[in-house]
Amino acid sequence: MGNIVEVKGVRKVYRMGQEKIVALDNVDLEVEEGKYCCLLGTSGSGKSTLLNMMAGLEKPTKGSILIKNYPVEKMTENQLAVFRQKFIGFVFQSYNLLPSLTALENVTMPLMFKGVPAKVRKKRALKMLKAVGLEKRVNHKPSEMSGGQQQRVSIARSFINNPQILFADEPTGNLDTSTTEEVMKLIIDLAEEHNQTLIIVTHDVEIADFAHKIVHMRDGNIEKIQENNNRREINYEGIL
Repeated sequence: MGNIVEVKGVRKVYRMGQEKIVALDNVDLEVEEGKYCCLLGTSGSGKSTLLNMMAGLEKPTKGSILIKNYPVEKMTENQLAVFRQKFIGFVFQSYNLLPSLTALENVTMPLMFKGVPAKVRKKRALKMLKAVGLEKRVNHKPSEMSGGQQQRVSIARSFINNPQILFADEPTGNLDTSTTEEVMKLIIDLAEEHNQTLIIVTHDVEIADFAHKIVHMRDGNIEKIQENNNRREINYEGIL
């Protein structure tokens, strides 16, 4: 398969008063379709900034970002909104669920924005919640669920539109070790089932060990790109 993401000479400079802060410095990266790519580094390494550039959440100061051969950095905000709705899913560390809505209502939200009829939305959301093991929690609100359960709702929501690329920023950062394994299993299984591309930011080398490609970042640069031929296997015992 070909590359679904191509980052070419991307530089990002933030201005704070008279000071310039270089968050990314001439970064090049290719991500193959259907693969799991991990951006690995400590806080301040530039990994989240690079993810935000690829997802179109921020514009680069210099360089180009192609997703499915579309130049993301040249899109208007309206074009980006439509593009993300069509091709991209997100999982965040903080879950980003609406507290007043049930699990079912949170998962159906992306379908509402696409104008999908209510009956179809509900059917698809119930199927997705079942896939992440939450069929008995569909009417629970976030405050009535554990952190791991909330993250599963977030995962269901991110996959509901069948995105071709899923971006995840520290998706297990608020979870304990056993729940981290559970959440990674869900994300990887769902992505592999539908040949979706994963781009995950983490500082955790154990999360990186699941990836096909590990991009080691430091001080806004890519230190090395490691093709991971010995991917860590997920321990399925006791999960779900």
